[in-house]
Amino acid sequence: MTLAAAPLLVLGVVVVAALIVVAVVFERRRATALARLGATRAGAGAARRTGVALTIAGVAVLAFGAAGPAASVPTPRASGTVILAMDVSQSMSATDVKPSRIVAAEKAARQFIEAQPSSVDIGVVAFEEGALVTTRPNADHTQALNAISRLNISGGTSLGAAITSSLSTITGKTVSIGPDGRLPDLGYWGSATIVIFSDGQDMSQGGTDADTAAQLAEQSGVHIDTVGVGTTAGTTVEADGFRLHTALDEDALKAISQTTGGTYHPASDAAQLGSVAKSIDLRLTIQNKAYPLAGALIGLALALLLGGAVLTVAGTGRVV
Repeated sequence: MTLAAAPLLVLGVVVVAALIVVAVVFERRRATALARLGATRAGAGAARRTGVALTIAGVAVLAFGAAGPAASVPTPRASGTVILAMDVSQSMSATDVKPSRIVAAEKAARQFIEAQPSSVDIGVVAFEEGALVTTRPNADHTQALNAISRLNISGGTSLGAAITSSLSTITGKTVSIGPDGRLPDLGYWGSATIVIFSDGQDMSQGGTDADTAAQLAEQSGVHIDTVGVGTTAGTTVEADGFRLHTALDEDALKAISQTTGGTYHPASDAAQLGSVAKSIDLRLTIQNKAYPLAGALIGLALALLLGGAVLTVAGTGRVV
C-alpha cells in the first residue's frame, strides 16, 4: 500500500489525538455531573460513549483516506516493443502507389501507431544506405507520429542497416556484425517486433546483408514483419539526374520475415496496410498497478461520522 499525501496523514493523526483528549475530558466531566445529580440513564450513557467512539473512528478513517492510500495489485497487461523501420530511399518517391510510396507508407505507419495500446512502446528508425534512430521506444505514441511526419527522401536502400539499427534501438547498445559473419549474442528479446515499410529494393554495397541481419534478429527472438510498398510492375524515378526503374521486390521482404517467423504483408495502396496492426505478437506481462482507496475510505468515514452523530444525539440530545 502507498500513500500519496503523507503530510495529510500526519495532520489527521494529530487532529484525531486532539479529539480523543477532548472527548475523554468531556466524558469525565459529564460523568461527574451526572453522578452529582444521581442520573441513572445507563443506556443513554452507553449510546453516548458509542457515538463518541464512532465519531473518533470516522475522523481517523477520513484522515487516512485524505492521505491518498493506494493498493498495489499485480495486473496482467499486453506489452511489447515495436520499431517501425521506414524506408526513405529515393525509390520511395515512386508514384506507382498514389500519391507516392513514401506517403502511403507514412499513412499506414500512422494507422498502425494509432491502433496500438499504450502498453506498447513504439520507436521509429529511418533508413536508406544507413539508418538513423529518429525516436526511441516510448509509450508516448505522439513522439512516433511526429517522427513519421519528419521523414525525408534521400540515398539508396540498405535493409541490413535497417535491421541492425532497429536491433540497436531495442537492446540499447550498438549492434554490428563482424566481417567474419559471426553473430553477436544480444540476449533474448521475445517481446520485440520490427516492422519494415519498404519497397524491398536493397541497393547497399558492402556492410551487413539483409539475410545475415535477419538471422541475428531470429537468434535474438525478434520477429520482423515486412510491408511491401509499391507494385511489382514498378515505375521510373529520377535520382541524381538519372531516370531509374524501380519495382517492389517481394522476394527480399518475404525472405526477411520468414527467417524471423514474421509475416510479409503485400499492399498496393495505403488502406490495405492497416491490417498489420493486428498481427503484432504482444506478450502478457505482470505489472503492479496502484488502485486508489480514498473513495472507499471516505465513504466509510462518512458512515461512521453519521452513526456517531445519531448515537450522540440519542444519548445527550446534542452532537459532541
